[in-house]
Amino acid sequence: MDIYDIFFYLSLGAGFMMAFNLGANDVANSMASAVGAKAISVRQAVFIASILNFVGAVFLGSHVTATVSKGIINPASISDPKIVMIGMFAALLAAGVWVLVATLTSLPVSSTHSIVGAIMGFGIVAGGADVVNWLKMGGIVLSWIISPFFASAIGYFVFTSIRRQILYKKHFILQACKWAPFWIALTVALIMLSFLYKTPVGKSLSLPWGVSLAIAAAVSLGVYWAGRLLVSRLVRDAEEGPETVEGVFRKMQVGTSCYVALSQGANDVANAIGPVAAIYLIAREHQLLAQAQVPISMLVLGGVGIAVGISLLGHKVMATVGGKITQLTNTRGFAVDFGAASTVLVASNLGLPVSTTHAAVGAVVGVGMARGFRAVDFRVLGKIVLYWVLTVPIAAITSIIFFELLKFVCY
Repeated sequence: MDIYDIFFYLSLGAGFMMAFNLGANDVANSMASAVGAKAISVRQAVFIASILNFVGAVFLGSHVTATVSKGIINPASISDPKIVMIGMFAALLAAGVWVLVATLTSLPVSSTHSIVGAIMGFGIVAGGADVVNWLKMGGIVLSWIISPFFASAIGYFVFTSIRRQILYKKHFILQACKWAPFWIALTVALIMLSFLYKTPVGKSLSLPWGVSLAIAAAVSLGVYWAGRLLVSRLVRDAEEGPETVEGVFRKMQVGTSCYVALSQGANDVANAIGPVAAIYLIAREHQLLAQAQVPISMLVLGGVGIAVGISLLGHKVMATVGGKITQLTNTRGFAVDFGAASTVLVASNLGLPVSTTHAAVGAVVGVGMARGFRAVDFRVLGKIVLYWVLTVPIAAITSIIFFELLKFVCY
């Protein structure tokens, strides 16, 4: 067994650890608003998210992934493939450690930004500052500002619209029958477009925007009429009170949370398995190619890691995002999910590197702000933002330390 084999087997453990932390932190956001609004319990959220993320990672996750330099560094500028392999392993360890620290303190951070910062760190040491794509890094820094504010604005708009159109009306039951089907149809359209443009399976279809919009519009129209029947049935036998309206949005919120969990499993598994795939390719070919064929067993490893992470530690971040920033109801929680999903869809199609974590927290703040500044706990929000700012530099510094130690041992 040579050094390449040793690092490959070690990377499987590090990849599992990263997937575990990804599930405990990033993926927990998908169910946070549903738990905070009491649409489902923590136990139900853990069960649902574990299954859907595993399914998303294994069956919808891409079997062909870039070597997860993520465009941050140019590995071709580093002549020794062994150095790249050691660096990828160090980056995986560094990102995993930082996300674990954030999870244990119950604060949400971006696993994508963690792995990007870690790769940048070893890249600077191994190949110099010129090896880093600073324009790409600038885009990531810009996303810290764009995604939370954009999601906040959408969450604010959606909730204030629901409040104005339904909750503040005298005959709010009739208004719910009128407007809830519209939001159901709009949500289905958003989910369909997100599936087509955010998941690897959807991207492989390569449908033009016009065709995708036509499909989404046609399906949404059918859903709208089905929604009218469903909503009228839900409120017909119910006591005519505010809880009736919340009950309608409760079912919608569970649906959107389930989709986000499935989508995150498909997309975010690359953060854990991508570096493993890169190390696997180097160990097999003794060089780093542009893309790596990822064995299904690696996706299963990532899916299991994500599911275990949600099960054991997911409740910590769920509690922060779902209940400590602002108080959520089902209508507010629906607005949060809609705002976060819309932001990720729009930003990713504009080529902006957006974090689901940042979008989810931004949407929560926007919904809270709709009820005034006092409805948002800015102390909790300040801690979260501080961790966001620290993510890239801490991941980079930790990666450099691990890289230098490993290089000293191996050379």
